Amino acid sequence: MGRKKKTLHDYAAEFTDLAVKRHLIEHKDSGETSVVETLYCKSCELPMRVRRDRILEHLASGRHYRNRRLIKQHGTRTPLLLSTGADLGSSLPMGLDTSLHPQTSFILSSNPCSSSISTSARGNVVPSPPSYHHPPLLPVHPNTISSTTSVMSAREDVTPSTSSTHQSSFGAIHMRNPPMSSKHTNQRHVISEASNSVVPGGIYTSSNTRGNQIGLAIIGASYASKALLRTLKEENGCCLYYIVEDQRSEVDRLFSNEILSKTRVLQEQDADIVLNDQRVSGVIICSLPEVAAVMTLETLRAGKAVLCEKLLSTSRQTVEACFDEADRYGKPLVCGFYKRFDPAFKFLHKKVCQSKSLGRIQKISAVSRMYPSVSLNNLKMSGGIYYNTAMFDIDIVTWLLGERIPDTVFSLGHAFCSDMSAMKEADTATICMKFASGALASLDISQHCTKSCDQRLEVHGCQGTLRIDNQNPLGITENGTSVPLCSLTHEERYREAYAALFRHFLQTIKGKEQPTVTKEQYIWALQVAAAAEQSCHSGSAVDLRNEVVDVSIIKTEIV
Repeated sequence: MGRKKKTLHDYAAEFTDLAVKRHLIEHKDSGETSVVETLYCKSCELPMRVRRDRILEHLASGRHYRNRRLIKQHGTRTPLLLSTGADLGSSLPMGLDTSLHPQTSFILSSNPCSSSISTSARGNVVPSPPSYHHPPLLPVHPNTISSTTSVMSAREDVTPSTSSTHQSSFGAIHMRNPPMSSKHTNQRHVISEASNSVVPGGIYTSSNTRGNQIGLAIIGASYASKALLRTLKEENGCCLYYIVEDQRSEVDRLFSNEILSKTRVLQEQDADIVLNDQRVSGVIICSLPEVAAVMTLETLRAGKAVLCEKLLSTSRQTVEACFDEADRYGKPLVCGFYKRFDPAFKFLHKKVCQSKSLGRIQKISAVSRMYPSVSLNNLKMSGGIYYNTAMFDIDIVTWLLGERIPDTVFSLGHAFCSDMSAMKEADTATICMKFASGALASLDISQHCTKSCDQRLEVHGCQGTLRIDNQNPLGITENGTSVPLCSLTHEERYREAYAALFRHFLQTIKGKEQPTVTKEQYIWALQVAAAAEQSCHSGSAVDLRNEVVDVSIIKTEIV
């Protein structure tokens, strides 16, 4: 066991927005050629530093989100920054820091003397797949290919070109330009962001409420909890103006015709319409992590409150950036740690922490078996069982104990499902923790459960024990047990918790409550989840008192 150094191709395989470009360089003195590989962002046409924190920072930036949205809108990738061959020699030894590039405009190279930019021996096109069947901004040559790894043309001239062919060290594009005067040779045309924005139809008022109702929008509705959607439909104190979802069939399945007749449905590429509408005070983001972080940053910068139902991110740096933006713009960021809002857990917290009914806490045992299980794709995109499932129970344990993070974490996991085993992800795990107070905690996490979800928790103190058992909706027992005769899904079990979470979000928008989950509490849960996963891979306990757990690399670099 151990850490395997990640290659450029590993990063390109992990992040779909990245690719590896090969540059064939000819040395003038010896005549020999050498191949240099660089990691770059396909959407922004920028080289990337081979550092995970810089990659995540760039992918979470507003510029990257806008460029990616433009690609989806116009059906093909247009290089936003085309540079001359002289840029190549200076950019190959070390990746450029993306923060040094301007973010206020998109730049396209112009070619006045030729009807197209030649790529026969100068540059190959490396576009993204032509998804979202919208007409392209510029005519594109049909012989373009999409690949995680692309090969750049041989023998690029390292001197700036003054001919009609404008070369780019990061790729080129076939396009036709209208005739222009010779004085514009080799100049760049700046296309402002405003020219690419989508202007909403209709007349919008400046008010962000309809009467006393709070204007809301939901992004990523197909990933939303049904319990949360039900609360959103039933709550009288809000008005849903927008549903942002690329899969229209999912929207039709989740929402009634009555709601859709009063709500505007948008594609993700048109999310700016939501952000620019002053009627919208809060946005519910249900997208999977990383995408959720990008949308959260954009929404906060637009001056709107955010409820992130799923995890923000599995990266500590990205999480800190989201909370820092919320503080900077003075808008609430509510994280979806829904179990805190469950009536049973709230009662238990009051007994344990406020009235001290159990005295000194000695042991907390929790069982969390999902029914139905999370889809394999969603589980993988959410970081696996330690992040998608265990983090919520880790938060409950630290919340009940009133402590930060445990001193020691040990975990074992196994994949009983062959598909999960192929993904090298566990579907069942046990996490043991010991805190500075001496309290012990054990979590039993599983994606496998039959008939009904299994959600139990027991807190044992020196003065007694309190236990939360599975709910029995019918109140009918079978064979002397309280096992429910009807199936109870995970979302049905926590329906009241989601409702309370949503009402808490509305209260934060009104300024009557502060977000329950703080940045520090989120990072504590994230750090423990990362330590548990590290322990599972290494087979040994992780001492959090003496070791610094880098949550940005554990998920992907332990093999």
